[in-house]
Amino acid sequence: MTLLTALSCGSFVGSQAVSAASASAGGGGRGTNILVVGIDSRAGLSAAEKRRLHVGGKGCNCTDVMMLVHLSRNRQRASIVSIPRDSYVEYAGTTDGAPARKGKINSAFALGGGPLTVATVEKATGLRIDHYLQTDFTGFERTVNNLGGATVCTDTPLKDENSGLDIGAGRHLADGNRALRYVRARHVNLRPGDLGRVRRQQRVVNDLLARLTAEGALAGPISTARTVRTLLKTVRTDARTGLDDLVRIGWALGHLRSDRTEFATVPIRLFDHRVPGVGSTLVWDEARSAALWDALGADRPITGDTRIQPVAENPAPTDPARFTVHVDDADVAAALRGNGFVVTDTSAAAPPARPAGPPVVRYAPGQEENAATVAAALPGARLRSDPELDGFVEVAVGSRPVQVKAVTFDRNVADGAPVTAERLRCAEAPVAAGAARPGSAVPPSGRR
Repeated sequence: MTLLTALSCGSFVGSQAVSAASASAGGGGRGTNILVVGIDSRAGLSAAEKRRLHVGGKGCNCTDVMMLVHLSRNRQRASIVSIPRDSYVEYAGTTDGAPARKGKINSAFALGGGPLTVATVEKATGLRIDHYLQTDFTGFERTVNNLGGATVCTDTPLKDENSGLDIGAGRHLADGNRALRYVRARHVNLRPGDLGRVRRQQRVVNDLLARLTAEGALAGPISTARTVRTLLKTVRTDARTGLDDLVRIGWALGHLRSDRTEFATVPIRLFDHRVPGVGSTLVWDEARSAALWDALGADRPITGDTRIQPVAENPAPTDPARFTVHVDDADVAAALRGNGFVVTDTSAAAPPARPAGPPVVRYAPGQEENAATVAAALPGARLRSDPELDGFVEVAVGSRPVQVKAVTFDRNVADGAPVTAERLRCAEAPVAAGAARPGSAVPPSGRR
């Protein structure tokens, strides 16, 4: 249950109990599917609360966060799949003869609340939803505080003026307010957009579950029931989800091995599909998303399934078309440009005598992943950090013949590939404590 609650991190408001439109489907089947959502609305929040939560602006009364949790029939595995809010889908509930209604999946809530949201997810995925949970901005904040804080971590500093996020590199124990800023940020300086945000949400969920499991909060029926009762103060359920259901689910989640807990985001084919009257949307990769839902429907693991995540021959961690690389050899520059890199040919300034050895890829701080992409295209190249470079990657060709290989960048791999819990867990020791007392004040900057 701890996991289910934390899954709805993002922007939320307007908790309400709903009864799924598919209630007649009943429970059972191959495993259990739980839909967890967070609502984007500012209704009922005072000006002071909006400032404190850093949620100014107009809400859409729609689902801003959506995760589908599949708990296997034998209770030995959990698969948590994030469904991006801008996913372009066909809504459920279209009457016979009427044109199908299509739009962003988050608008299903505005059109028909929780029941239509559940029915639309069922229609888009082909899976039956057994339980539905919903929370809001303040609900998430109070939940994190009630559970003693949440772990947030980052390899580089993250800042987002829209959400109020401003944290340094490392691992931090954050209270509910700061955790909310971390999971809502969409305009960070690294990996902007929903997919990067979703990965941060998954990371928070993963570490929160691990910590509460280690503390014994889900160790047995009594401790799990106590945790569930705490969480039900801030999370609402549908009419088919009772305390006994949540205790059974929570107890099962608390006994999962980390290699049996999986996280993924629905694979995307088009990241900026423009639809008149709808705006920029995300279109699922038809074959890969179908394979994902098929695996969950058959109660199979999603990690290691090459139908969901094909294995590229020469994968690259970043998009070669999104950064500049300076190359001091005309032939190598042309070959990299032909493989999709943005290249500045600096061969006119190359040394008359090439240094011995393979190419050297030099990079400025913060350009580590871009440098790794260049190195993937130049087998045998040596990587070297250089603080004097100004935000780009540089290739110095040596005396050894250079082979240029094509690279494959898959944004789904970078931001949402199926992984097990240990791949997402924050590994460093905390560098600061932000939630020693749940609900404690957070400095306006949010910096640790």
